[in-house]
Amino acid sequence: MKISVIMSTYNRPHYLERVIEGYMNQTCRDFEIVVADDGSTEETASVVKEAAGKSEIPILHVLHPDKGFRAAKIRNKAAAKSTAKYIIFTDDDCMPSRNFVLDHLSFLEEGYFIQGHRVLLGGKASKKFDFKSINIKRLLLLSLQREAINIHNFFRLPIPLIKKTRSLKGIRSCNMSLFRRDFLAVNGFNEDFEGWGKEDSELVARLYKFGIKRKDIKFRACCFHLHHDFFDRDRLDRNIEILQQSIRVDGYYCKNGVDQYPGSRQLL
Repeated sequence: MKISVIMSTYNRPHYLERVIEGYMNQTCRDFEIVVADDGSTEETASVVKEAAGKSEIPILHVLHPDKGFRAAKIRNKAAAKSTAKYIIFTDDDCMPSRNFVLDHLSFLEEGYFIQGHRVLLGGKASKKFDFKSINIKRLLLLSLQREAINIHNFFRLPIPLIKKTRSLKGIRSCNMSLFRRDFLAVNGFNEDFEGWGKEDSELVARLYKFGIKRKDIKFRACCFHLHHDFFDRDRLDRNIEILQQSIRVDGYYCKNGVDQYPGSRQLL
């Protein structure tokens, strides 16, 4: 099964280049990358163009103008341009482990979306961290230096820890996957969300109402979060209210979603 990796980005070409390289060195090769660019400068476009020119893995660049934090909108646009029946959402600050795509593919299940986990890296470690840095010796050293938190998420135990729930706690679209048809069934991300926060939780709240459950996986599908400054959270209170309103109502199909973009109904 072919997979679309939708990677949101905004003016972090120094991270984006390394993260794309991490995907170019996956054990699974049957996927495409769709860079969902929330209005970056030309430097980001150059990184994507250069990577696409040397990659056997298809890389698309979906860009819209910079009008503030609009992650919901650009992810919808990227999803409409994607070509696969299964979607992995991630970000430009999340370095994938070598089996990241394969793990999402191996544990997909009808009626569920997958929530993966991450290792948090400090500012010093993040400056040069790439896919070659993902080894137990390096991570243990970074942990001792307090430059890596939650490194246990990287360990590949013989049997992964799988928990099936309907919880909104710990929802993060930097490491989440689902069937394209389920994403379209609820009309994707709600573009009423602008500014940082809660657009991923609101998507999941509607997926629950549609009948999709959460498959939380530890010790597989790990990514490594590269350190950066916090986003401006001046619209967080408004976004929390949109989330709460979505939880209160009965419907699961948002009005301001992915269906406004050509191509969004393909490959159902």
